[in-house]
Amino acid sequence: MRHVGAIAGRELRALFVSPVAYVVLTLWSMLAGFFFLSEVIQFGNEVDQLQQLGAFDELRDWNLNDHLLMPFFGTMWIVLVFAVPGISMGLLAGEKVNRTEELLLTSPLSIWEIVLGKYLAGAFFVFVMTLIVAFYPALLFVYGDPEIGKTVTGILGLFLVSLSYVAVGLFASSLTRNYLVAFFVAFGILLTLMMLPFIAELGASGDTFGGSSFVAATLRWISTAGHFEQIAKGWIDSGDLFYFFAFPFAFLILAKTAVESVRWR
Repeated sequence: MRHVGAIAGRELRALFVSPVAYVVLTLWSMLAGFFFLSEVIQFGNEVDQLQQLGAFDELRDWNLNDHLLMPFFGTMWIVLVFAVPGISMGLLAGEKVNRTEELLLTSPLSIWEIVLGKYLAGAFFVFVMTLIVAFYPALLFVYGDPEIGKTVTGILGLFLVSLSYVAVGLFASSLTRNYLVAFFVAFGILLTLMMLPFIAELGASGDTFGGSSFVAATLRWISTAGHFEQIAKGWIDSGDLFYFFAFPFAFLILAKTAVESVRWR
């Protein structure tokens, strides 16, 4: 595994040489700023309305984390569904487009080193994206008094979701040489994962699963939504941490299998 860092560094240099990385980071920063400002304005308006109505008992239960940061993190989680496929679509597909795939596969590098190196590059990129998001809640500590624990776990949840989505994007990129196809495959998988809780609710209410709650519970567990929400609320559970280890690992295995199949053709 000694070549993983070299592969990750090579991929990051390729990312930042092209304008793609800067375009994604610029758009991400603008969207994060826009949604954060929107949540701040909405929070202020709702507080003003409650004060005008004299609902002071309800105001005592209001806090920046539950009514401002949680919606903000939730919105950025949705934006990740679009952003991560954009940065991961070329991780392996780019090797095919540039005709360097054969050279890479015939080198002394193992398949795991290739896959993990590419994944590490994507992980570093989403880490930068997470730092950008973290800048906005940090402003609240200057002008407000949010809870440190919930703020940190919200940012952690967003980062763990990003890592999972990078693994999905890497798998999609291993299937094709076309960037757009890789983008839409990853986007389709992530969108399906996002919709699983709604499918579970509809199936349970319509008795689609034959009255069995096991299928509905399984669909909810597979989706990243519930695990992210739990961590964002400040409830760090070993089951959620296991999920965010097992989920990307499963897609890394799928990506390895796809790359390995190319080597043996």
